[in-house]
Parts: sequence; structure tokens; C-alpha cells
Amino acid sequence: MKLVVLAGGGGTRLFPISRNSFPKQFLKLATEKSLLIETIKRFEKEIAPEDIIIVTNKEYKHHVLTELKAWGLERAHVILEPIARNTAPAIALAVQYCREVLKADDTECVLVTPADHVIKPVEAVLAAAAKAEALSSGGYFITFGIVPDKPETGYGYIKASKDTISTTAFTVERFVEKPNREKAEEYLASGEYYWNSGMFAFSVGAFMKELEAHCPDICQLVQEGHHNAIECFEQMPNISIDYALAERSQRVAVIPLELKWSDVGSWDALYDILEKDDEGNALKGDCVAIDCNNSLLVGSDRLVAAVGLENTIVVETNDVIVVAKKGESQKIKDLVEQLKTQKRKEVNEHTTTYRPWGSYTILTESIGYKVKRIMVLPGERLSLQMHYHRSEHWVVIAGTAKVTIGEQEIMVHESESVFVPKSTKHRMENPGKIPLEIIEVQTGAYLEEDDIVRFNDIYGRIDEK
Repeated sequence: MKLVVLAGGGGTRLFPISRNSFPKQFLKLATEKSLLIETIKRFEKEIAPEDIIIVTNKEYKHHVLTELKAWGLERAHVILEPIARNTAPAIALAVQYCREVLKADDTECVLVTPADHVIKPVEAVLAAAAKAEALSSGGYFITFGIVPDKPETGYGYIKASKDTISTTAFTVERFVEKPNREKAEEYLASGEYYWNSGMFAFSVGAFMKELEAHCPDICQLVQEGHHNAIECFEQMPNISIDYALAERSQRVAVIPLELKWSDVGSWDALYDILEKDDEGNALKGDCVAIDCNNSLLVGSDRLVAAVGLENTIVVETNDVIVVAKKGESQKIKDLVEQLKTQKRKEVNEHTTTYRPWGSYTILTESIGYKVKRIMVLPGERLSLQMHYHRSEHWVVIAGTAKVTIGEQEIMVHESESVFVPKSTKHRMENPGKIPLEIIEVQTGAYLEEDDIVRFNDIYGRIDEK
């Protein structure tokens, strides 16, 4: 069995923690592992890393590679989408990769899962995956439906027919969009509807046959070869696998799953999966609550202290604080859209930005200057680069830096500093065993990240800004 993990989404429904530059799949929400790593680890007992394909946006390449390296999963395969084109093209690209690169034959089962869901217990998922693998040999396109425990309006639904394929699978009568409250209550009471989990399973041959029948434009592009499909990816329709195949195929089956599942698609959804105190409060981070009830407090950089709150959500980062009424957090997407129209950079960027070599955090900035705290991982190095419009002053606060400035190479230790003039080639690297931390003070008329000219880079970013 091959596992395809869809990790290209840039959702902001968990704004301000999740942003376009660092979306939900890389967040550590329920445990100390990111949702991406939790997803991969869910299947590690049955599927080896070399049989795992992660499909992500090219902008998230280094996030994915860093996560895989940290957890010893470098043997997993990573496919980079040049542009977002929804789940149908992404899955088609992965299936062609399985055929062409991994030499999977038409009978091999492919299991597809989003990278950002929370599912417990793991054993129930593995058992369902085994059932799906058996069904896939019959040419079925298999979905996994979550048995609902409440009238949820934030999920799509699957209606199962009364026709059974096996003791644990039914044919699908129809897919239903997110309902209103009244319809959701009706679906729950009927016992015939399941939440659409976004997970699928099928054989390679069955998928390509259904793709040819229902989405020939995608099928033609991928059948011309994996590399060709990458080059022509922008020509593919922006369509989900539900619309492209699941709702059109006559070979769709659903396996019901009765377990704890969430797509963590809102702050209310996160509240549901977190542990609560005796007053029903979920606290994550450095938080103190007095006389509060049924509220969610999330702190990232500072103490969050609340008094007398009820059914309230408070989420803090070092540049944005969001306060919402519990039950209304789906409207965060409306807030984000308004911020987009105002061209607010907070929609896309955190003050901390992650790079393949480490990270940097903007501490303060104004006209003519910017101050960053930079962390370089042991053994890593920044690109050899220069800037036309800014000079930089580096002060080492932890570790040892190996610094190149022009033709000079020097070692800079804790409490020592070095100056980098404008238009001078320079590089910083960490030759030590502990993280290197420096304070960088930039001065100049233009201080944006696109004022970087790279000459050499071990991460292949010469053409990137």
C-alpha cells in the first residue's frame, strides 16, 4: 500500500496561528508533533517511509523537508506543486508518481489522507485502511465516513445507500455540501449520513480508469509522464477530488468510522479536542483563567490572563490577538478576507519566519531600521549573498558563528559582533553543536526580503527571493 499525504493547503481558518506562510499542517496543536508528522506516524506500523508520498506546495518545500529530517523520515517522497490546483490534480500527480517512479502496478492500493486532521484511536484507522485495501481489488473508489456525534454544520456529509458491499462498507447514494443546522440535525437523526473525512482509497488501475472517464483533461496530462504533469500543472482544472470523481463515479463505497475525528477547521473544533479544566476551559500556552467558563485561551508569546469570560475564544501571538464568541469562529475566514482587502501583511506572515537553516524573528522595525533575532541550526549555513540597500550588524548571543565578509573569513563568539557593509558578499554558518543565535540590526532605505542577491546556496534557492 502507498500512502499519499496532502500537505499543500494554505488555510487561515486558525488565524492568527495559521497563516499562508506557515499553515495548519505544520502547527503543533494537539501534541508536541506537527499535524503533518502526526499523520505520517499514524500509519508507520503498516506503511514504510519509502511508500509515503507527500504532496505540497513548492512554497512549503523546506517546511516539509525540515519536519521529515527531524523525525527520521527522509526516505519519504516529496512532490512539489508549482501552483495550488486543489485535490484532484494533486492526487492524480501522486498516483502517476507511484506508477512511474515507485513502479506500482495497477493492483496496488493507494490511501489518501489530508495532513492536518486529528484522529483517535490509531488502531481504528489502520483497521479501516486494511478493509479498504481489500475492497480496492474490486475496483471500488472508497471513502471513509465519520459517524457523526452532533449536528455539525462545518463538514460535508456522505449519504450511504442500503446496499452493502461487505459487512463494513456501503455504496454511496450522494455527497452533500455543508448543511444548515436544521439539515444537520435531520442527517444525525437518520443514521444514514456520515461526515466526509476527505480520506480515500483505491487501486492505481481503478483510479486511472475513473480519471479517464470523468476527468480526461487531468488524465491526459498525467499519462504523458510525471515531469510533464509538473510542467503543465497550471493547465489542470482547479477541482476537488469530490467533484472530479467521487460524486460522478458509480463505483464509490463508504466505510463508516466511529472514532474521535476533527479536521481542526476552526477554533471551536480545536476547543473540542483539547482537554478541559473543571470549568470547561481549554488552556494552551501560558494562560491563567479566573471565574471563566467554557472558554478557549491560546497563548504563544506572552501570558494570557482572563477574568470572568464565558464561551469566549482568545488567541494571542506576538503581533495579533483574536477574540471571538465561542460558536462563531467559522467567521474567522471573513475576518481574514477583510484583512486581505486591507493588504495587511499579518494575513501571510508571522513575525517568525522559518528557513531550511533555522528561523528569524522580527523584534522591532520602523523607517530605516529592522531588528531580528536569528537562529541557525548546528551544521547549517545561510546562502552567500549581498544586499544593495542595507547594511547589517550581527551580535552573537549564543553559540559560535563562522562568518564570511568579502574575502575575509572569521569566527565570531558570544558577546562579539561584526559589521556587514552594503553591496558586500557575506555568509553566516553554524559550525558548532548548539544552535547559533544572533541579533541582527539592519539599517538602510529598503529592508524587504527581496533585496537578496544569492551567489551560492546549499538549499537550491538561487532563483528564489
